Amino acid sequence: MLSLSLKQLASHFRSKKYSPIEVCSACLKEAEQTNFLNAFITVLSDSAQQQAKESQERFVKNAPLGPLDGVPITVKDNFCIAGVRTTCGSRMLADFHPTYTATVVERLRRQGAVILGKTNMDEFGMGSGATDSTFGPTRNPWQYVDRDATDEWYISGGSSGGSAVSVATGCAFGALGSDTGGSTRNPASRCGVVGLKPTYGALSRHGLIPLTNSMDVPGILAKTVDDAAVLLGVMVGVDENDSTCVPYPEDARNLDLSDEPSLAGVRVGIPKEYHCAGMSPEVVDTWREVADRLASMGAIVSQVSLPHSRYSTECYSVLNCCEVASNFARYDGLEYGHRADDDTSTEALYAASRHEGFNEVVRGRILAGNFFLLRRNYDKYFTKALQVRRLISDDFKRVFESGIQLLLTPVTLTEAPKYSEWALKDNRERVSLEDFCTQPVNMAGLPAISLPCRLSSNGLPLSLQFVAPKFAERQMLSVAKRLELELQFPRLDLDLHAHGQSRKSATP
Repeated sequence: MLSLSLKQLASHFRSKKYSPIEVCSACLKEAEQTNFLNAFITVLSDSAQQQAKESQERFVKNAPLGPLDGVPITVKDNFCIAGVRTTCGSRMLADFHPTYTATVVERLRRQGAVILGKTNMDEFGMGSGATDSTFGPTRNPWQYVDRDATDEWYISGGSSGGSAVSVATGCAFGALGSDTGGSTRNPASRCGVVGLKPTYGALSRHGLIPLTNSMDVPGILAKTVDDAAVLLGVMVGVDENDSTCVPYPEDARNLDLSDEPSLAGVRVGIPKEYHCAGMSPEVVDTWREVADRLASMGAIVSQVSLPHSRYSTECYSVLNCCEVASNFARYDGLEYGHRADDDTSTEALYAASRHEGFNEVVRGRILAGNFFLLRRNYDKYFTKALQVRRLISDDFKRVFESGIQLLLTPVTLTEAPKYSEWALKDNRERVSLEDFCTQPVNMAGLPAISLPCRLSSNGLPLSLQFVAPKFAERQMLSVAKRLELELQFPRLDLDLHAHGQSRKSATP
């Protein structure tokens, strides 16, 4: 049951083969059995079971609300849900209960989706491993060695690691993540699921606690490309609460993909600058093999140049820190966020609350952002970073105007590393390496999708991403679906009842 895709599950609900109540119960049981992976911050057992009951009553009356009715979905813990603790993986918001619900979550609910829980993440989304949460790291279910081990496990990727793991293990049939520099595509790549970053402005950010407003995008994690398309179709649309949310073009709104999309004549570009230092031979081989496979299926594959993408991580480190410094000024311990017990003065309370509430990574970015925004530094850093961002965006525009319809690149430079290796690097070094291929897409506001392609020699997922022009999600999804059908990447099947270990068997 839990190995079904979202679309398959919806079909079984309509045929009465399965009921929303039994599926919800199975997902909650799976969440309990996989709790050692630490995918969840909050499991909403009571409300999920109530939503499943209401869904089942609608199916009895043959009146489902939509394609998601009764389908268990998880939500990254930086999306607000009224009355539900929303922490961003931080002590600063450990007791924050918002009074409103994020627009994208509300749109899922209107279609009958069952919200199973809130998932773990790097604190405020500042990471690419899901290892910097105040609630502990999230572990990758692939090739898991020992439940009790402290170092012999692989990272899930981040920052939306909990969402990716919840989908990979069958706890959910889809999940919400967020993507500022790759935070949906990175964990999707590590955990062997599909990760979709829509065009900036296609989905409302209302209720998504901001990291970098000019790049933040709600992301989608799913088992299949079809499932990602269904979730995207439900959530797109203008929102009066988000001025950056724009009308989705009518001719692009039909996201019902054909069974076997054709690749004949589709022009795919391979950016030469993305073959960078530190990329593993297996990732390079996967990239080359998939490009050859696309060509054999009728696509026209050629090399292209995106010369300014190599500066993306430096540019991002300035712009991200500047927006963080501005956004995070609200967490003062007076009206908002964690409050320290220091009452010697307002300034002391403010300083103590922020020191206790934020981890070292967050404090470091705030400090750097304030430095970049000093009057003497503003033009030297912030203004120049904006200029570089424009150059990065113009590179993509030029390539797409030349007739290229999609770009094919890696997502991460290597397979998922072991936590013991990952912990040797600081956050800045990790992000500069992990997000090399993903950050430029956010700079340009383009859609992209991470697709699992094959397993490495260590039995870990290796993925590639397609990048498309703005609002060209339909074609991107169609090509990704055709490749997905061709590659037949195996889904994860965990035997979680084995004592001390979880055995893995991969099945298509």
